Amino acid sequence: MKTEKKDQRNRYVNIEVMLSIVTNLFLFILKYWAGIISGSLAIIADAWHTLSDSLSSIILLFGNKISSKPPDKNHPFGHGRAELIAAIIIGLFIAIIGFNFIIESFHKLKENESANYGIIAVVVILISVIAKEALARYAFWAGKKVNSKSLVADGWHHRSDALSSVVLLVGIFLNRFFWWIDGVLGILIALFLFHATYKILKDAIDTLLGQKPDDKLIKSINELSEQIYPHDMEIHHFHIHSYGNHHEITFHMRLPKDMKLEEVHSISSGFVKLIKEKLGIFATIYVDPIENT
Repeated sequence: MKTEKKDQRNRYVNIEVMLSIVTNLFLFILKYWAGIISGSLAIIADAWHTLSDSLSSIILLFGNKISSKPPDKNHPFGHGRAELIAAIIIGLFIAIIGFNFIIESFHKLKENESANYGIIAVVVILISVIAKEALARYAFWAGKKVNSKSLVADGWHHRSDALSSVVLLVGIFLNRFFWWIDGVLGILIALFLFHATYKILKDAIDTLLGQKPDDKLIKSINELSEQIYPHDMEIHHFHIHSYGNHHEITFHMRLPKDMKLEEVHSISSGFVKLIKEKLGIFATIYVDPIENT
């Protein structure tokens, strides 16, 4: 079962990466061409943003390849956190692109430069919005299905490109009234990128630093405990450790102090096995003694 899940995970990542690379290269050529024709910095910048998606997809593929490696002597919990590192790299890359957009946009405003949009620009941007949103939705769906943070991060990269294209589309229709719209659009696109960076880095860094188990998980463990022991074991002191798709949890439970060691072992080991089967989490349980009730 574990091998099947890993194969499924790799399959979804590989499909997303190939779709991303092919689509983004096609959109880059279209946008760059439209940007040159219209003299639009915003469209050219958006073209480079689109091309950067291909690089982030390659980083994603590399991170997934490392994270899928089995545990070894130096990495007993596997290599799953390599995927989180890949997500951080993607986030930082998006931030660098956004910073460059801001610099170029302020320069264009300073020089009083405007753009001459046309029907070609409108058609190209519409194609970009549809294609990038489709890629984003697939990445979000696949990322949640196989629990891949870097795949979700790549989805946010696609979504940020789709949103920036929507902003561009609005700007095209406002350009006739405001000469400065192209420079302002470049700044707005950068803000979209910074927002995407924040979400990507927050999710990845929170996981690396460690998070408490959510209430739903704690409730599920308490419900499973009823199948193992008929009395309340007062489960407490939870800690969870995530390594990509591999999760370890530790907690304490209470059992009568005069209970035989064999029975304590049977209850705790049965509980560990049940948690693994039902929740897919490896558990380490500490037993505290209590007075008989």
